[in-house]
Amino acid sequence: MTAADGDAETPKGDAHGRMLRDAERMDKWSIGWVLVAMVMWGVLAVLMLSSYGPDASSWDSAAEPRCKGPLLAPFQRDSSVCHSELRQWPALLGFLALAVIPTIIAAAVTVHTKLLSRLAMTLGETDGEKNYETA
Repeated sequence: MTAADGDAETPKGDAHGRMLRDAERMDKWSIGWVLVAMVMWGVLAVLMLSSYGPDASSWDSAAEPRCKGPLLAPFQRDSSVCHSELRQWPALLGFLALAVIPTIIAAAVTVHTKLLSRLAMTLGETDGEKNYETA
């Protein structure tokens, strides 16, 4: 092994280490984006499925019943009690569009993370094979 061979292997070793660090950092970003996407989908599910409005007490039979979520009862009566801006279809569709964005980003970052880790493993294996050949 000459000095030139050692100098030639050092940048590849640095590249392998750099790729591993990048893959670990991207893995953390991937987890973060997945959590953001899951929270947004959870909020959307709550807005679309949960009942809302005033509680009807057992002793107060004159109170308005609770309003069902927009996905469960899309054509419910239009009263002042059931009028909530967050439960209207335009707002829900806008929130759906906002929930899709971090989902796509999470998928792209996850794929990029897997690609980086496999590339780093492949680069590490080729460096290892060269070390075995020269020994």
